[in-house]
Amino acid sequence: MTASISTAGALLSAPFRGSPLAPRPEENGAVERVRRLDTGWEFRRGAISDISDIWHFEEAGMWQPTVLPHCFNANDACDPDKPYFRGQGWYRTRLALRNPFAGGRTILNFQGAGQTTTLWVGSFLVGTHKGGYDEFDFDITEVLQRLPVADAKGGVPVTVCCDNCPDPDRVPSDLSDFCLYGGIYRHVNLVYVPAVALESIHVLPIVAADGSAQVSVRGRLYNPSDQRLLCTVTVQAADASGRRIHQSSQTLSAWTGFTELAEFRAASPELWSPESPHLYRCRVTLSSPAGEMHLDERFGIRELEFVEHGPFKLNGKRILLRGTQRHADHAGVAAAMSDDLLRDEMQLIREMGANFVRLAHYQQDRLVLDLCDELGLMVWEEVPWCRAGVGNEAFQKNAQDMLSHMIDQHYNHPSIILWGLGNEDDWPNEYPRVDQQAIRTFMTGMRDLAHRLDSSRPTAFRRCDFARDIPDVYSPSIWAGWYRGNYRQYEQSLLTERYRVKRFIHIEWGADSQTGRHSEDPEGVVRKISTGIGTDERGLDYLKSGGDVRVSKDGDWSETYACNLFDWHLKTLESLDWLTGSAQWVFKDFASPLRDTNGIPRVNQKGVVERDLTKKESYFVFQSYWAEKPMVHIYGHSWPVRWGKEGEKRSVHVYSNCDRAELFLNGNSLGTMRRDSQNFPAAGLRWEVAFASGSNHLRALATKGEVIVRDEVYLTYQTEQWDKPVQLKLSEKERKNTIVTVEAKLFDAEGILCLDSAQTVRFSLSGTGTLIDNLGTTQGSREVQLSNGRAEISVVRKGGCRIEAVPKGLPAASLEL
Repeated sequence: MTASISTAGALLSAPFRGSPLAPRPEENGAVERVRRLDTGWEFRRGAISDISDIWHFEEAGMWQPTVLPHCFNANDACDPDKPYFRGQGWYRTRLALRNPFAGGRTILNFQGAGQTTTLWVGSFLVGTHKGGYDEFDFDITEVLQRLPVADAKGGVPVTVCCDNCPDPDRVPSDLSDFCLYGGIYRHVNLVYVPAVALESIHVLPIVAADGSAQVSVRGRLYNPSDQRLLCTVTVQAADASGRRIHQSSQTLSAWTGFTELAEFRAASPELWSPESPHLYRCRVTLSSPAGEMHLDERFGIRELEFVEHGPFKLNGKRILLRGTQRHADHAGVAAAMSDDLLRDEMQLIREMGANFVRLAHYQQDRLVLDLCDELGLMVWEEVPWCRAGVGNEAFQKNAQDMLSHMIDQHYNHPSIILWGLGNEDDWPNEYPRVDQQAIRTFMTGMRDLAHRLDSSRPTAFRRCDFARDIPDVYSPSIWAGWYRGNYRQYEQSLLTERYRVKRFIHIEWGADSQTGRHSEDPEGVVRKISTGIGTDERGLDYLKSGGDVRVSKDGDWSETYACNLFDWHLKTLESLDWLTGSAQWVFKDFASPLRDTNGIPRVNQKGVVERDLTKKESYFVFQSYWAEKPMVHIYGHSWPVRWGKEGEKRSVHVYSNCDRAELFLNGNSLGTMRRDSQNFPAAGLRWEVAFASGSNHLRALATKGEVIVRDEVYLTYQTEQWDKPVQLKLSEKERKNTIVTVEAKLFDAEGILCLDSAQTVRFSLSGTGTLIDNLGTTQGSREVQLSNGRAEISVVRKGGCRIEAVPKGLPAASLEL
């Protein structure tokens, strides 16, 4: 553990988990052994010179009441005017403590805080944890004994400093394409345990050839005073219905490290899979003269195999990994997502039809893994060795600690099928340098460490070609149709890479898209792109300047193009029986300090949902290939105005997983099409339509067996051709209580809407009100590119106010609200 520890307390090597579920009171109604500490906190941002100032000097307005989880970058990660804050954030609270165990230990468990966390009790330094994503604990037992009674009046004073300043000795590096957020952005728990306690339980099921499973249960103690006590250990295991499958007890002398507590056979286990994510429960109870406690863990029984040069098998059957990826980031809260938001996001991923998710680029909250277990989402979880070479001894230890903690803390999750060792550690100008031999040596050590800690799962790595032979499973860089090449080269790129490594997977592919931006000719830029030069991302291809013609730099960033690219990739993936699978980058738009010139400044826009979980059109493309529940979606719900000449036919794509679909225009049937996944685009569900000038209504009926699903879209077809834009106009679109939504539209000199305009517009407000901005969404950003000549923003109106919008290079527009 990378930490500085004072004699006042101890920083533990692994967190106590009372249960994989939410903490709950003891069954006998006694004092809670685990209590969540979300309320009662105060926060201030900025450096404090002396710890004694925290409690002895009050400055009006400096401390603000705060509820955890809390991220002090919640409102600045997508600020178009300045980079997000890097510095210190301070938290303080007073705790009423009553340990129910005589001579027991009192522990503060942090489920994650960024990026370096230091804890004091009163004026006593307890310790420091370096790392923004793993769980960690502070044992405050000894410091409580030293704390003056007067200092604890009104509760024990606890102070936490979270610091996300750049630190070359901490992973991930500052070249990473995501924000290194600061704050206590996951839950904090107060934990009471006896002097000799269970610290960690690992459950390892091995499936035998006859279909049975041998289950091993190992445990580790927390015994800081090294008490030599006899301990009675009881192990109980049950299936999801509560039926007991094992119970045993034994008496042991207090031990060190992991020791086996039970081993038993499950004769006919229910196997965990995406279709049937069956979870068993294991309770281990420890009883000694120091007291009694138990730990609850869930586990699943499954068997996995990555076939050399072939597919992935789960429980002996080939399954295509249909994946996406997620960052811990959300509009308005950044990394401090509530449990309900996490549940909503993971449910959306599963409803899209995904069965696999890469948790990028760091260990994620325990609830995310619990939800993956429950929903049947297989997981690649990754250590944050990202865009960095091999630093000094402190750097290396920090990366190794992050790997050790991730494996130790998430060992029992059946959803995890791969331990990721890192990402893009061949990045130009990375710290301290691209030393290929040093990176190979360090990666080998990381792989071997992972194997020692968990021999049941393979390791993986994405993009480090000179070290591709080291991890058990490897993904190269393939960005066909975005950073390089044409998306129609995708299959050839996969075939080229297949035999360069023993076990191949494709992680990261996709396209940025601006919600509400659509195109009648999305392939225009593709016709200018050279082929035969590969499809990998090279150097600084992500920049929107320099280099060869590429869609990422020269394309329109329309949802239309993104859907075509996704559609082609998905049809290709479905056709390759040798392929393990892939993971599209990324499920949700997220903040990035490297993307300040994007349509939404400082946002990576490759998500199939926006940063607030608003679905883009592309979400439904994935559903049409992956989801089981019948669905149909007419492309263009966010495309209110289409354009072209009178009578000119325009393509209408319908995305559905049904066998056939019928399309109606203004009440008239345009015919029925049958779905064929290899018939690009839209799996054959496409029509060439001559819209009426003005208002139109599209309706689709799709049939799967006896089930019929429907969708409809209202749109306007504009036949007037626009000239260069000259005037922006604002109008009030909607008013709900105090919230007013304003729409901006760009017109030419004749008052015709400029439907191809992607001009940047900047909103401002004067008077008594507040712009709802810095959300990193198309409707929640004060600086944003237009989508087909339109943009929206909302205002919290508290009285008279005026909103102004300035399009780049044109006169401002304003509106009194």
